[in-house]
Amino acid sequence: MRRPDLKQADPGRRRLAIGAAGAAVLIGSIDAYVLVTVLVDMIGEFDIPVNHLERATPLVTGYLLGYTAGMPLLGRLSDRFGRKALIHACLAAFAIGSVISALATDLWPLAAGRTLQGLAGGALLPVTMALAADLFTARRRPAVLGWVGAAQELGAVLGPLFGAAVAALVGWRGIFWINVPLALLAALAIQFALPKTEARRDAGRIDFLGGLLLALALGLFTVGLYNPDSAAAVLPSWGLPTVIAGAVVLVVFGLQQRYSATRLLDPAGVAWRPFAAGLAASLAAGAALMVTLVDVQLLAQTLRGLDATGGALLLLWFLAGLPAGALLGGFIASRYGERLPAAIGFAAAAAAYFWIARTVPDIEPGLALAGAALGATIAPLSSAALRTTPEDSHGTASAAVVVARMMGMLIGVAALTSWSLHRFQQATADLDTPLPFGISEAEYLALQADYLKALNAALANQYAEVFTAAACICAAAALVSLAIPGRVRARTHSLIRGLPG
Repeated sequence: MRRPDLKQADPGRRRLAIGAAGAAVLIGSIDAYVLVTVLVDMIGEFDIPVNHLERATPLVTGYLLGYTAGMPLLGRLSDRFGRKALIHACLAAFAIGSVISALATDLWPLAAGRTLQGLAGGALLPVTMALAADLFTARRRPAVLGWVGAAQELGAVLGPLFGAAVAALVGWRGIFWINVPLALLAALAIQFALPKTEARRDAGRIDFLGGLLLALALGLFTVGLYNPDSAAAVLPSWGLPTVIAGAVVLVVFGLQQRYSATRLLDPAGVAWRPFAAGLAASLAAGAALMVTLVDVQLLAQTLRGLDATGGALLLLWFLAGLPAGALLGGFIASRYGERLPAAIGFAAAAAAYFWIARTVPDIEPGLALAGAALGATIAPLSSAALRTTPEDSHGTASAAVVVARMMGMLIGVAALTSWSLHRFQQATADLDTPLPFGISEAEYLALQADYLKALNAALANQYAEVFTAAACICAAAALVSLAIPGRVRARTHSLIRGLPG
């Protein structure tokens, strides 16, 4: 059964619909960042010492893996059963995960609740992106996706502030309880704003095996790259075999997709060269984004001596630029095509990270430019994925873009952080902490000053290397972005519109 053409619906109704879905995206995005400022208080309740924060890793990786693993399947389900039904299901699961998290009395139930929240909250973004393709033409779509991307990135700005404010008033559990009425309000808005769509009976079966294989591969990569003892080596003792196992599973996933009659993304009608280029660029964007989120906080608390709040304010220079850049990128892409803002955005991000690397620790201007530049790539990459895939695969294609970005975040931060911390341990291995024994006070103070100077120099070099690596990743993404579609031509009537050649 063919769905009615929602692009012919009343313009006001279409704007209301995408606005309601965007509000749901904002709620999910806020939840992704809400624990940043309250994590120490939370783990204290579970008797985890501050100097063993790695024990709280399941709270972060569980959410990220849930966010990533379910997207391909849920995106495909939205192609099959409609966007409205999937958004309602995701909001319900998000509320249930929030209740589980709020009631948790141990770390693992809390991690389970966060995983369910990630699974449900993460799917809201690709389903809303696919909804934008249902509601708006290819010409208008990038600007709309810019607004959706801005809502997603605004959550990164508001999440830590929202979490700190709610926790200060009612404790950290209140952060999860308040999600329940928010999800209910979002569901009511979706119910009345979104036009009713019929399920597609011609959309084919759902590839549960492919989704499981992809989730397993992502999990193996994350476990293999996470290193709780960075002083020993870049990878933990189990790292190399686990990463190899992840690569093997990924190959099996590729073979399964190649030969199975049921696939996550039907290859028929897909323009693979520009589609793959968009996914590769999204992978790079995720790596640069997550490295910034992690290392700016570390830099703030080490080189600049700031507390967690001060680190969040420093990071705000970067985060505030993301939604503004998303709007700008969507505006440019709607007029000049996706290739131009994507390539220029990544090139500007590369320049910004090179600037940051050379101005450590005074990095505010570079952070602002990096945030705006990376934000400008969001809408073009999303729009390019939708333009290079058939209409009945838009949910899956949107999920692929977000999954690629999340894979970049998971793999990039694990690899670069482990490598940089290992380099730091090597650089400081010969530094001896001065002790006030057998020497005068003046000699001790002089030795301590020399020690701190050498330590800060090693830290500054570590951060400079990390941001230089981020610059190289963005520069490579700028080149890859040249392969995605250019300007939409009105005379093009093919299923895949606006492709070069």
